[in-house]
Amino acid sequence: MMKKGRLFVISAPSGTGKSTVLACVRKRLSYLEFSVSCTTRERRQGEVAGVDYRFVGRDDFRKMADDGGFVEWAEVHGELYGTPRAPIEDALSSGSDMILDIDVQGGMAIKDAFPDAIAVFLLPPDMEELERRLSGRATDSEDQIRLRLENARREMSYAERYDRRIVNDEVGRACEELCDLIDGTRESRVG
Repeated sequence: MMKKGRLFVISAPSGTGKSTVLACVRKRLSYLEFSVSCTTRERRQGEVAGVDYRFVGRDDFRKMADDGGFVEWAEVHGELYGTPRAPIEDALSSGSDMILDIDVQGGMAIKDAFPDAIAVFLLPPDMEELERRLSGRATDSEDQIRLRLENARREMSYAERYDRRIVNDEVGRACEELCDLIDGTRESRVG
């Protein structure tokens, strides 16, 4: 009998380094499938359709939502974002492991829909370091940085509801810890 795949939900406040850690994990654990969210926003320079996001029109998105095609979806800054249900169910039923990069609200919805999912919250070493990272990006105004820090405090209040917490004080170490967690659950199901 084929073993069911495992779902990993990764959430973190903006500026924590989640994308960098996940890029490292995806490079090291090539067997992992990555959930690609749908969005109604325009594709940004450098983004690849079907890799970074599935870019869909508002009407198509609404139809998918009405038909139950998303595990969760939300409107963020006037655009719609959703996690398609079918790719997750297909991966898990075929025995593949999948990882989702998702915000806290979405993470909680995924955990409700897939109680066996392992939810991991990536934390900054401290708020001062998070502020340094956000300022160092040089992409946001002071007001935007303040808002991101307020949002980070709110999001971090959910960390205790996650199965595991990993502090990203150094990308290589955080990547290693997440890879060990994923590999460890895989070995316990295979062995």
